[in-house]
Amino acid sequence: MAFILKLDHCFASLARLCGILACIAMILLLFNVFYDVVMRYAFNDASIGMQELEWHLFSAVFLLGIPYAIRENSHVRVDILYDRWTPKTQALINLFGATFFILPFVILVTYFSIKFSFDAYQMGEGSGDPGGLPHRWLIKGLIPFSFIMLGLVSLGIITSSILSLKQMPSEPRPKQKPSNLL
Repeated sequence: MAFILKLDHCFASLARLCGILACIAMILLLFNVFYDVVMRYAFNDASIGMQELEWHLFSAVFLLGIPYAIRENSHVRVDILYDRWTPKTQALINLFGATFFILPFVILVTYFSIKFSFDAYQMGEGSGDPGGLPHRWLIKGLIPFSFIMLGLVSLGIITSSILSLKQMPSEPRPKQKPSNLL
């Protein structure tokens, strides 16, 4: 039981790391968009590289935010039924969902995205536009990384569900709020 608890803490730390990285990417995205708008409308100067960096950073926010959102139960789900279920049923649903839905999807996407990103790296793939970013393979490499992290976080859901099933409280637990990242 102590081993499962340590694993759960490790998986939670990985999820927090993804959340912190997503927050950093979001702040960088905010500054990037601000700079791009000021340069375009105040100085009539547009940069293709800065525009491409916007969608690179948005991709990073999205890809790194998924593992954090899953771990913190802040993802979209049908709470109409879930909130009415007992904690034991919720833990069983989380265990089943992580084992039979999330993990197989993660394995499938990771398997195909590793070759996808490695091919982009080998070609030295960059932007096709003049003035664009030279290393597009970096953002493609974030795809398998993100899904590996999602897989680890899903293992954390499994360990958390096992811990919940082993230590069932007698009264219903209060609804969890997402924790602060910093």
